[in-house]
Amino acid sequence: MNTGVIASRYAHALLLLTRESGRGEQVFEQARALLADPSVAPSPLEEDLGKLVILLQKNGRGEYMKFILNDFVHAYCASKGARMAHLTTAVPAPELGPKLAEMLQRKAGIKVYLDSEVDPSIEGGFIFTLDDYMLDASVRGQIERIRREFISRNQRIV
Repeated sequence: MNTGVIASRYAHALLLLTRESGRGEQVFEQARALLADPSVAPSPLEEDLGKLVILLQKNGRGEYMKFILNDFVHAYCASKGARMAHLTTAVPAPELGPKLAEMLQRKAGIKVYLDSEVDPSIEGGFIFTLDDYMLDASVRGQIERIRREFISRNQRIV
């Protein structure tokens, strides 16, 4: 069976379960935490998430957990009319994430859940992703664009 089909079915079932129990936001936050760092499991695990883990173990589908949680996070956002965004910076900037999420909510009128990460390899600046839109304002990205332009122009000379 297809991994995407399996993940979407379990994610949809988890979404329905959280709607019934009213613990959607808590499960959503724990799912995001597990996706960010799977080695650190939240304690205590939310009851609905615990039921999912037991079901996956029973059905021998534990290896799909990451895909299921990812699908659940996106389905939960869609059900709330929210969007997932991701911010990558070269250095820690804890104050930037909440300000950016607030600005997006104010300007676009949508709720935004923002995940942040630090990646020193981008040298400086930031990379912001919202759904399929990506804004690369990193030093590494600018150097790469200049390199491609230089190669392109030099190939035309020959």
